[in-house]
This record gives sequence, structure tokens and C-alpha cells, in this order.
Amino acid sequence: MALRDIFKFRELPESETTKPFLEHLEDLRWTVVKMAITLVIAMIICFAFRSLLVRVMQAPLQEVGSQIGTLKALGVTDSLVISFHLAFYAGIVLSFPLLLYFLAEFVLPALTAMEKRFVLPAIFASFGLFLLGVIFCYYWLLPKTILFFFRDTESLGWAPTWTVQQYYSFVTRFTIGFGLAFELPVVVLALVRFGLLTYQFMARTRPYAIVLIFILATIITPTPDVMTLIAMGLPMYLLYESCIWIAWFIERRRARSAAG
Repeated sequence: MALRDIFKFRELPESETTKPFLEHLEDLRWTVVKMAITLVIAMIICFAFRSLLVRVMQAPLQEVGSQIGTLKALGVTDSLVISFHLAFYAGIVLSFPLLLYFLAEFVLPALTAMEKRFVLPAIFASFGLFLLGVIFCYYWLLPKTILFFFRDTESLGWAPTWTVQQYYSFVTRFTIGFGLAFELPVVVLALVRFGLLTYQFMARTRPYAIVLIFILATIITPTPDVMTLIAMGLPMYLLYESCIWIAWFIERRRARSAAG
């Protein structure tokens, strides 16, 4: 019964035919298949441009300049393994709108006609926020973070010698994690729209939300230092704070519509 409730999501109108539980599982299977095929195609396209991806990902090193020299490849298969990793993460960015669309397509039958109107705008908003987070991280935060670690290493009397595997693991996780962190407003506002969250509840539980945000930032950040944690957690908190006021605006407009 619990699984039925999860896949059912909501009681459908009487005019619609309720699908059997196994048909929901079949729909879910095809959704996963379509998302996997889309991601693989995007990965193949990105892998074909791996030289360009490498130049793009190493661009933030220019903030440090020539002091660091070149990245060191210690593994025999590093060139191929890292190329696949880059293609995977770049494929996620490239196929993100389609992945969201396929996911929404699975949920759509369980939504009311009023809620379906907000699906496409929510997809575009999600992709826009994701790109905003990636771009913000790549152009502003990432170069400063790399420079900070470079100077911190030098202050201890060590020579910064970074491997390609360590560098690309840090950059991809940091950038993608920041893009996903910017999805917070869409998630919160969707919950507000469906009546699962209210302005009063969000305002009352703000201290707990701050703790959870920084715990999430600790999980997402590729390094455990305080500076990176603050750099990830502070924008997430500001996004959450903005969500509280947007939720207040939505509830106020809903109350006015009901009164009118």
C-alpha cells in the first residue's frame, strides 16, 4: 500500500481512468530508459569534444597563472578515464532540460489541470537556475577557491603539484554541486504550490533549515575546509531566505484571490 501511495501521488479526477500499479511501474521503467538513453547520447556528443572540455575546465587555473605549471597525469589510463568523467558531467548539463521533461512526463498524469500549467515554466526555471549556479561557480567562485588553496599550500612551504584526477574531481563536483544547490527555490516553491509547505512553517523552522543547509553543503563540497563550506552554504541560505518571501507573496496573492 505504501508503494501504491508513492506512485499514485494524488487521487485522480473521476473522469480519468486510474492505471493499475504495474502499469505505473512500466511507465517508470520507460522513463528511466529514456533518461538513460538521453544521457548516453549527450555523453557521446560531449566526449567527441573532450579537448574543448579540457581547455574549458582548466581555464580557472589562469587565475593562479603559470606558477602551478602543468597538471600531472599519474595513471596510465588517466586521459581516457577523466575524459569519460568529463563527458558524464557535461552530458548532465547538456541533457538537463530533457531529463527534467521526462521526469515531469511521468508525474503529469497524477497532476491536476491547474498544476500541469506550471510544469513547463518550472522546467525552464529549473534549468535556468541550474545554469546560473554553474556559471556563478565557474566564473567567480571556482577561480578564487583554486587561488586560495594554491596560496594556502605555499604558505605551508609546500610546492602545489596537482594531478589531473584530483583537479577534475574537485572542479566537476564543486561546479555541478553548486548548480544543483541553485535548484532549491524550485523545490521549495513546488512544495508551497502543492500546499506541502507554508510561509509560516518555513519562517518558524528557519534555524533548523540553516543547519540542514550547511549539512547539505558539507556533503556536496569536495573538500572539508571552512572557506569552501561557507562559499557553498551562504548562497544556499540566501536562496532559501528568498524562498520564504516568495512563499509569503504566493500565499498572500492566493488569499486575495479567494477573498475576491
